[in-house]
Amino acid sequence: MTTALDELMQIRNRPEDGAVTISGTDPVFATRFKLAETGAAVLGAIGVAVSDIWAMKTGRRQTVAVDVRHAAAALDSAAYLQSRQDDGSYLARANSPAAEVNYKISQPFATKDGRWFLPHFGIAHLKARVLGVLQCADTPEGVAGAVSQWDAQDLEDAIAGARACGGMIRTAEEWLAHPHGQALAARPVLEIEKIGDSEPEPFPEGGRPLAGVRVLDLTRILAGPVAARTCAEQGADVLMVAAKGVPQIKKFVIDLSHGKRSCFLDLNEAAGAAGLKQLVAGADVFSQGYRPGVLSARGFGPEELAAHRPGLVYTSINCYGQHGPFQDRAGWEQVAQSVTGICHEHGGGTPALLPVAVCDYVTGYLGAYGTMLALARRAVEGGSYHVKVSLCQTAMFLLRQGRVDLQVDRQVEHFGAAEALSPDEVAPLQMDSQTSYGPIRHLAPVIRLSETPPAWDRPTPALGGDGAEWLN
Repeated sequence: MTTALDELMQIRNRPEDGAVTISGTDPVFATRFKLAETGAAVLGAIGVAVSDIWAMKTGRRQTVAVDVRHAAAALDSAAYLQSRQDDGSYLARANSPAAEVNYKISQPFATKDGRWFLPHFGIAHLKARVLGVLQCADTPEGVAGAVSQWDAQDLEDAIAGARACGGMIRTAEEWLAHPHGQALAARPVLEIEKIGDSEPEPFPEGGRPLAGVRVLDLTRILAGPVAARTCAEQGADVLMVAAKGVPQIKKFVIDLSHGKRSCFLDLNEAAGAAGLKQLVAGADVFSQGYRPGVLSARGFGPEELAAHRPGLVYTSINCYGQHGPFQDRAGWEQVAQSVTGICHEHGGGTPALLPVAVCDYVTGYLGAYGTMLALARRAVEGGSYHVKVSLCQTAMFLLRQGRVDLQVDRQVEHFGAAEALSPDEVAPLQMDSQTSYGPIRHLAPVIRLSETPPAWDRPTPALGGDGAEWLN
């Protein structure tokens, strides 16, 4: 058993066999961090959680297997999303020109005091706030020049004060000495807190492992959608909830929505909030990606919803977690890598981002794992549960997994640029789907289960294309 898998099995805390076969080793990507092995451990843990549920339903356990190189692909699934061309061939979906600009400037830049800082420009309104602080053009030269006029700590404070996103590049040692790093280090990578009492709710007989489980997905742009997509591949009815006009990244929407349905509800409107409350009454899981307190202020916090729907599993996914002085700050993958020490170590003399969005994907898979563990616990003892995962906790989990002996001799400009798996190696892992976005080819589920192979029951939907209702 790997160190990562052992840590996750301790959170599971069950006497039954949690065996999983993991084949292969790192390096897969151009980094000394054990990205693929860590991803394989989390996927293996999900397989064990599914086997636990299957044993509750049938009395039989399943064998679980994960290939490390397949897990590597699952840490970058959007890179394998392809659209069919007029001639019948498939080509990878390119990033939009705006996204390419934002990737190039969401990078570490040198500060006046000899340190480094990463400003984040991923979403238009947050980008405007960062530019409002820096007062510069959105070009690498413009951002570099503006950042160089600041001391790193002062800039981090100013960005936080503007409710924008960015982080000072720290070493892992500096992060663990920081009050927020200390707050996270005192807690497990995945928290499952019982927040209410209710009667046990055994899993429905028949069907797939999560058949009959209803999941509300109020997340976007990577970690949260990965968690809900993982539930969908085990048979859950997943309903994405978004408001019209909320910023999205189309490539991620298409790749992370397999197996789901999608509806529009605006929580800023009374009718939208009432509609969501009605959906919660029939839900098993409420997955959200807001900062702590944001939904509570609207009446959709964990305790409020557990009282409204006893037995609810409330899953929270964010950057900084639910504890510590930074918990109210917004953040993204690149920020989590920056503040926790990953950028500093991966870049050597010059801080650099990892070749894939490992914090996002692993956090999403951890969210799914925690959700399944909570559902299994509810089936036996009842209760409502709050599942908590964060990008920074995942980064610290990765830092604990040791390193591989690899001389990294190239840098990548942004996520998805690394070609760790050849097209011939990826092809058997892909599947074709007919969607509202046209015919696509994309990565299929990579966990291997002996009795219930993971699969999505429906193709990725158009945003808002379904009613705000549960399936019978």
